[in-house]
Amino acid sequence: MSTFWSIWISVIVLGTVFGCWWLLWATRKSQTTDSETDRTMGHSFDGIEEYDNPLPKWWFYLFLATCIFALGYLALYPGLGNWKGLLGWTSTNQWEAEIAAAEDKYGEIYAQFGQTPVPQLAENSDAMKIGQRLFANNCSVCHGSAARGQVGFPNLTDNDWLYGGTPEKILETLHNGRMGNMPAKGVMPSMTNEQVDQVVNYVLSFSGREQDAEAAEAGKAVFAQACVACHGADGKGNQAVGAPNLTDNTWLYGSNYEWIKETVMNGRQNQMPAQQGRLSDDQIQILAAYVYSLSN
Repeated sequence: MSTFWSIWISVIVLGTVFGCWWLLWATRKSQTTDSETDRTMGHSFDGIEEYDNPLPKWWFYLFLATCIFALGYLALYPGLGNWKGLLGWTSTNQWEAEIAAAEDKYGEIYAQFGQTPVPQLAENSDAMKIGQRLFANNCSVCHGSAARGQVGFPNLTDNDWLYGGTPEKILETLHNGRMGNMPAKGVMPSMTNEQVDQVVNYVLSFSGREQDAEAAEAGKAVFAQACVACHGADGKGNQAVGAPNLTDNTWLYGSNYEWIKETVMNGRQNQMPAQQGRLSDDQIQILAAYVYSLSN
C-alpha cells in the first residue's frame, strides 16, 4: 500500500474513533440530570412527551470503553494502513500456525494410512471417512458434494475417465493436476461455418443422436482432418492427452447440437489444480483411495 493511502486510511480510522469520543463528551456536557430543569424535545404523542435526557451512566461508560478497546486493538493488530501492529499478527502466519498444529495433531493418523495401497485403503471405513472430509474441503466445490460433477467438471462416480481411473492415474492427477485444452476448430483453424455444422452432425452420429444425415456424411472428412489427432478415428478419445470419448452418453459440456457447436467453434479450456503442496502425500493417498472407491 502506498504511503498516501496508508495515511488516508489511518486518518479516517482514528478520526472516526476520536470523533465518536468527542461526540459522547460534547452531548453529555450539554445535558442535565436535574429533574426540575428537564427539557422536552417539544414532541408529544398519545400523552407521552419526549425528553432530552442524558444516556444512563452504564451505557455512556460502555461507549467510552468501546473507544478505548478500539484504540488498543489498532495498536496491537493491523488496521492503520501499513502499520503491522505491536504483535506482528498476520492472517498468513496464523494460518501457518494452525496448519502446523493440525499436522502435529493429525499427522500420525494420516501416516498410518499413507503407505497402504489405494485399493486396500478404499476398503477401510475409517480411512474413507477421512477421505470424504478431504474431498468435501478440497474437491466438492467443482465436482459437487456427491462427486457427480457439473457442466465442465467430470462425474467421478462412473467409469468414464478422461485420463484413466486406475489408482496410479488418480494419484498422478491429484499430485500434478491436469490442464485440458480443446482448441477452437480442432487443428483446422480455417474451418468454415458450413464445415462446423458438418462436423457437429458427424459427432452427433457417434452416439445415435438426431442429426442431418447428409451433413454428417460430409463431416466425416472434416473430423478426420481436424479432430482425429486427439479423439481418434473412431471418436473413442485418448486418455493419454485427456481427449474424451465422443461415442458414449457422457459429456462434460452438454450433448445437444448447440453445446457441441459452441465447443467446436470456441474450444474449451479446463484446469484441475495440483494438490501437491496443498496436501501432504499421505493426505493425497487417502483422497485418491476415496475417489477410487466412488466408482469401484
